[in-house]
Amino acid sequence: MSTIHTLSVLVEDKPGVLARIAGLFARRGFNIESLAVGPTERPGYSRITLVAVVDNLLQVEQIVKQLHKLIEVIKITEMEKGNAVRRELALIKVNAEPEQRSQIVTIVEMFRGRIIDAAANSLTIEVTGSYGKLRALKDMLMPYGIREIVQSGSVALGRGPRPMNSRSKHEKNAEA
Repeated sequence: MSTIHTLSVLVEDKPGVLARIAGLFARRGFNIESLAVGPTERPGYSRITLVAVVDNLLQVEQIVKQLHKLIEVIKITEMEKGNAVRRELALIKVNAEPEQRSQIVTIVEMFRGRIIDAAANSLTIEVTGSYGKLRALKDMLMPYGIREIVQSGSVALGRGPRPMNSRSKHEKNAEA
C-alpha cells in the first residue's frame, strides 16, 4: 500500500541544487507529488519541502540516503503526520455572474478564504489549508465553473519549539 511522505530538506542556497534533487528522484523512479522551495531564517540556506508517494518504508530510507550523498544537503527531516503543520496555497479564478456572487462568497467564507480580485464576471479566491480542504473547496466551486487554478506545493514545519536546524536522526554528521 502506498503512503505519503513529506520531507523537509535544508540545503545550501546554490544554483542547480533543486535540479540535482529532482533528478535524483527521477532516476530512481520516484514521483514528486508536491514541491516547494524558499529561503530560510539563515542566509545562504533554502528549505525544500517534498511530498512523495512511496510503496514502502524502505523506499523512503533509500531516498534519504541518496539525498545525503548530495554535498549541498545539510539536513533532512521527515514531517510525520501529527508532528507537523502543513499548508498549501491556492488561487482559484471562478465564473461569477452577479446573481451568483453572494453564494460564492458564502462558500469562500466557509473555507476561510478571501476574494482577492473581482471582475465583471469572475472572482479570484485565495485559500490556504490542507490538500483535502483545498480539494473540498474546488469541488464546491466546480458547479460555477472554474476558469483557472494555481496551487503551491505543500510546506511544513515541525510542531513545538524545536527548529529544524537542531540535530536529528537524518542530519549529516559534521564530525565525519
